[in-house]
Amino acid sequence: MSSDDDALLAEQMAYYRAAAAEYDRPYAELEELQRLLAVVDDLPVSGDVLELACGTGQWTPKLAARALSVTAVDAAAEVLTIARARTPFPNVQFLQADLFEWQPLRRYDTVFFAFWLSHVPPTRLPDFWNTVAAMLAPSGKVIFIDDGPAAVASEEGVTDGLVPTVLRQLDDGSQYRIVKVFHDARALTGDLTALGWTVRVRALDGSIIGIAEPPAGPT
Repeated sequence: MSSDDDALLAEQMAYYRAAAAEYDRPYAELEELQRLLAVVDDLPVSGDVLELACGTGQWTPKLAARALSVTAVDAAAEVLTIARARTPFPNVQFLQADLFEWQPLRRYDTVFFAFWLSHVPPTRLPDFWNTVAAMLAPSGKVIFIDDGPAAVASEEGVTDGLVPTVLRQLDDGSQYRIVKVFHDARALTGDLTALGWTVRVRALDGSIIGIAEPPAGPT
């Protein structure tokens, strides 16, 4: 992986650590996000669930209500502190780990991530999906939710290129570049199909919702 990727991902990590106290604001302000949270009740969440990039745990209680267990992972200790306080359920375990390096010691029936796929650099996407496939138990599924192309209108400092980025500013005026890939449902379906996945991606309120099953055979 390029050193440019590494530097950008380090800046992205710094942003989410610094933004922990502001992270939940959009969930309180945007009706679209409230509707998306409700969609979880209709998705095939089951068994032992692995939640990647759990953030402050907005989605974790929804998963815990449907799952046998939830293992929720994030790299930022600051958001995990908030998530733990929000999710006092005995079937939930929180772990701090770098998602580009971490590999679980077991497999899961469902792997879920919300607003994480758009933060994965395109150059790392095949490796990311291969890693996710190895996290799944037989007959397991991946469920993901993210911003669609329409969300670009609400961002500042948008850049294209090998690794698309946006500029985020916090209340204290500090600014950070983060990776932000606005995946189109049809194009993402094609990309995952080319990697051997069986996937259904649909649009809702400018977001995308996907359900994917990994390539057949050993992973």
